[in-house]
Amino acid sequence: MDLFSPVKLGELSLSNRIIMAPMTRSRADTDGVPTPEMVEYYRQRASAGMIISEGIAPSADGLGYCRTPGIYNEQQVAAWREVCDAVHAAGGRITAQLMHVGRVASALNKPAGSETVAPSAIQAKAKMFTDQQGMQQMEMPRELKLEEIPSIIEEYRQATENAFAAGFDAVELHCTSGYLPAQFLSTGTNQRQDSYGGSVENRARFVLEALEAMSSVGGSAKVGMRICPDNPFNDLSDEDPQATFDYLLSEAAKLDLAYLHVIRMPTGRVDNIALAKRYFGDRVIANESFSFDEAQKVVSAGEIAAVSFGRPFIANPDLVERWRSGASLAEFDLATMYTPGPEGYTSYPTLQEEERAGA
Repeated sequence: MDLFSPVKLGELSLSNRIIMAPMTRSRADTDGVPTPEMVEYYRQRASAGMIISEGIAPSADGLGYCRTPGIYNEQQVAAWREVCDAVHAAGGRITAQLMHVGRVASALNKPAGSETVAPSAIQAKAKMFTDQQGMQQMEMPRELKLEEIPSIIEEYRQATENAFAAGFDAVELHCTSGYLPAQFLSTGTNQRQDSYGGSVENRARFVLEALEAMSSVGGSAKVGMRICPDNPFNDLSDEDPQATFDYLLSEAAKLDLAYLHVIRMPTGRVDNIALAKRYFGDRVIANESFSFDEAQKVVSAGEIAAVSFGRPFIANPDLVERWRSGASLAEFDLATMYTPGPEGYTSYPTLQEEERAGA
């Protein structure tokens, strides 16, 4: 068993254990619709055992960054169908990561009429880029009313239905990086006094209900979740992340999800990999700065089911083949990470294309 061996996670049968991690690349149009460039980008990388898409908003309120996609209207679903069709035609598998950013937003990046909402009216002490005015302070969110929360959960269910209609093989709940599910989980962003705040049981309620809603569409064996306990990104903080995630994962494990996607934090207060394995055993996808050799070691030893890679996939659309053949990797251009257009996005050549150009 190694990175190139097949693996089954829930109902997902993957040809190898090299997963493409979700990465925001800001190439959707201003209406949150995937572009033809995105179709080509994902098609190029279909040799990954599974592609996990960039974060996709389940509603207009869930958008926060510039040029990021949604999956809440017919135009977006139709455009994602082209992406999924292209990946499947190339022999790949693709999962939709559902990402509601909550308070991590600028009004300049959101459609007219949408809101910035959160479990509590606490502004993130952070900035984000906008096309119109550069870096801007994130919005002061409006606290969600208790009676509004079921409608947010329904957005996740409907987004899951839309994802399967578009042809995605699975869906993943984005539950880290300071976004809405993590905001409900964490004591620093959740000061509610109702059934969604206070105790760990209450703070975890939103995440568990979202997972249940997503599982109600095509079954829990097509649902995953991404976590990173003690991740301070986007001004997130929690008094006791070990206790928070011990409870969350003990309950989430009962749902029999396809996998748990965990980001390691060597400097954090929690051993994230050990925590994930305690509750999800052989269904763990590990992430964050794994080298090829390190990933081979943990997979071959049976410690981890698969490893996801982000940055190596940016400049190496044929990453799997490069590693299989021992070829060197290309380096990506940081300056074109989030800029519109194909440069630094679909412009990186495969090994075969490099050889043809050299000949």
